[in-house]
Amino acid sequence: MGANWSRNAFVYLLIVVAAATLFINIYRPGDAPQQISLTELARRVQAGEVKTLLVSGDELRVQFVDEAAPVLSRREEGVPVTQTLRDLGVLPEQLAKVALKYEAPGNTGSWLALAVNLLPLLFIGALFFILFRQTQGGGNQALSFGKSKARVFTGDKPTVKFEDVAGSDEAKEELKEVVEFLKEPQKFVALGARIPKGVLLVGPPGTGKTLMAKAVSGEAGVPFFSISGSEFVEMFVGVGASRVRDLFEQAKRNSPCIIFVDEIDAVGRYRGTGLGGSHDEREQTLNQILVEMDGFGTDTNVILIAATNRPDILDPALLRPGRFDRRVTMDRPDIVGRRAVLEVHVRGKPVEPGVDLERIARQTPGFVGADLENVVNEAAILSARRNKRAIGMQELQEAVERVGMGGPERRSRLMSPQEKKVVAYHEAGHALVSYLCKNSDPVQKITIVPRGGAGGYVWRVAEKDRLLAKRAYFLDHIAVALGGRVAEELVFGDVSNGASMDIQQLTQVARAMVTRYGMSEKMGPLQFGQQDELVFLGRDLAEQRDYSEEVAEEIDAEVHLLVDSAYHRVRALLAEHVELLHKLANTLLERETLNAEEFAALLA
Repeated sequence: MGANWSRNAFVYLLIVVAAATLFINIYRPGDAPQQISLTELARRVQAGEVKTLLVSGDELRVQFVDEAAPVLSRREEGVPVTQTLRDLGVLPEQLAKVALKYEAPGNTGSWLALAVNLLPLLFIGALFFILFRQTQGGGNQALSFGKSKARVFTGDKPTVKFEDVAGSDEAKEELKEVVEFLKEPQKFVALGARIPKGVLLVGPPGTGKTLMAKAVSGEAGVPFFSISGSEFVEMFVGVGASRVRDLFEQAKRNSPCIIFVDEIDAVGRYRGTGLGGSHDEREQTLNQILVEMDGFGTDTNVILIAATNRPDILDPALLRPGRFDRRVTMDRPDIVGRRAVLEVHVRGKPVEPGVDLERIARQTPGFVGADLENVVNEAAILSARRNKRAIGMQELQEAVERVGMGGPERRSRLMSPQEKKVVAYHEAGHALVSYLCKNSDPVQKITIVPRGGAGGYVWRVAEKDRLLAKRAYFLDHIAVALGGRVAEELVFGDVSNGASMDIQQLTQVARAMVTRYGMSEKMGPLQFGQQDELVFLGRDLAEQRDYSEEVAEEIDAEVHLLVDSAYHRVRALLAEHVELLHKLANTLLERETLNAEEFAALLA
């Protein structure tokens, strides 16, 4: 765009300079000779003032006796000048005193007239030339509409390597073979091993799928073509397929290399489910991808790496061996992986000596790599806001709560003393029941300072990652969720709407115990209901009921029984330890926040 504009500006400037030069050379007011009429010429001849008369076509150049500069005149076309002067009263003897000379007519006037007449045409021609060049450039853009929009990263200066990706050791081991093949393909070909054509990275958002693909490119030192699945799809049918062809052609010219397609589910969904049948743009693009992947030869050394968090909606033809030979799962990191991720993100940042990354890793179960990066970044921002020179443990813990709860503390939120008291007893009820239930996660923090949409909260974190959860854990989870509501009812004789989220969570857990986990003694180890998924949206829309109305009533009764028994259990626990409840609530009203050590010391 900039080059075209510069070239057009130069053409405009050239035309203006040429036109100005032409006008200056043609029309010079100071150098133009004076012109006289034939009558004046005849009078001057009669007076004997004319020395020489040069006839050049219809133009007369007159040289006077006492004037150095000649003047111009013009005779009648086709009439001799002598006859014209005689008609105007010039006598022959007077005319004889004038040196009359003739010369062939010059072409200066013709060229001048031609230039003046052609000047507008030159301007119009230059304008059409510029418009044609611009139209040609637009045509090139139109022709490049089907070109690939992939961003190319050369492999000579890698920015990401395997050491920059933590928390996914199993995925790294799988992908190291891909790197080894790109570096030494002959070692595998000599044994008859077939080139892996595609690697599918599967995992929740934020687990580092894109980062892992860049690390493969950085380790192998090969070009890296990165593109999103949505960039293939356009309004015009056939554009996506054209971009796929162009992308793979570029990759083959730069082999060995890696093609990375992020969010491939944008074009790789089940075919035959769209409104346009099998002729819409997305399915044309998918068909072209299938053809290109299956058309690789063993000498191309091009590997396609794709990432998605919805492998269940991908077309089976895309997932079969020969297209995607490897499926690498990048799951949420465990406590060891979270610590490794934190160490990667604090690398190069000033950190206080007392920072315990192990403790932060224990407080962040379920966090993915993007969440942990955000935690470190929020901690750095908090440290800078507090004019500190290094990131401290306090800032890291507050950043964990910011990311986990979805916002900063809202101390400006006005609460009446009565509301504050209700919140204090509500959170004290949660914390006390959690302390009394042996299968519950330990309490890390209790606060009645609002954060996000909550008026207060109890931060509970498991001591270690939990892969399997027993029935007793779910029952204690329901009990802890009921602790706040029961505490309000026990102390104030009434309940508020502050337990709405608690009720929603415990209802989901109780229903899942009955319908999905088979933890109901009455209903037995059976699953009730099947989740229907819509391929368009890739999300659960409704539950398909595969049971009768009588069974539905039994399920509702069993869910109600689980919650009701947990309610009576929690009420008995709080009634037995009501003094501890009052003590904890009063301490919260006084301090607003208690950490794990303060909470344990208070209840001891």
